[in-house]
Amino acid sequence: MATSNDIKKGMCIEFSNDIFKIIEFMHVKPGKGPAFVRTKMKSVTNGKVLDNTFSAGHKIDEVKVITRKFQYLYEDDNGFHFMNNDDFSQIYLDKAMIENSQFMKAGEEVTIILKDSDESPLSAEIPPTVYLEVIEADPGVKGNTATNALKNSIVETGARVMVPLFIEAGDKIKVNTEDGSYLERVK
Repeated sequence: MATSNDIKKGMCIEFSNDIFKIIEFMHVKPGKGPAFVRTKMKSVTNGKVLDNTFSAGHKIDEVKVITRKFQYLYEDDNGFHFMNNDDFSQIYLDKAMIENSQFMKAGEEVTIILKDSDESPLSAEIPPTVYLEVIEADPGVKGNTATNALKNSIVETGARVMVPLFIEAGDKIKVNTEDGSYLERVK
């Protein structure tokens, strides 16, 4: 059993009948009163972010997790199917366990977080950026080039991405998976 003094970034803990990953933390020692640890935690099961403050020395339940690379295979009505590249076993994840899943395409590698005790899947992390082909793009409006104007486009995974006016159908673009923003055109 760990204490709040052992908290570090990336650590997984059990809190409020859920498993949370520490995103940010700060040890605070005010001039008056006891020390405490201010944390920002993200649920690995549903993606909710929670701010919490632990008093110094507070007992916490650390959860041992392992990460493995899996290849994304396909999506069905209930969720997503992945394959372990080492032993070719398949694993299934519910749609709620993956944030920004609209940017995953078949054959791409995804990091899946598994509980160490029983190797049950907790969540999946897609790469921070992906390369996708634009399938459909709105026409650019003539005379609207003085500012950084954007237009709607649909990429090969079916996601909508706002792109600059010069992007056309068939172009490959780099997309930030965290906020779905266009980063650059890929040659």
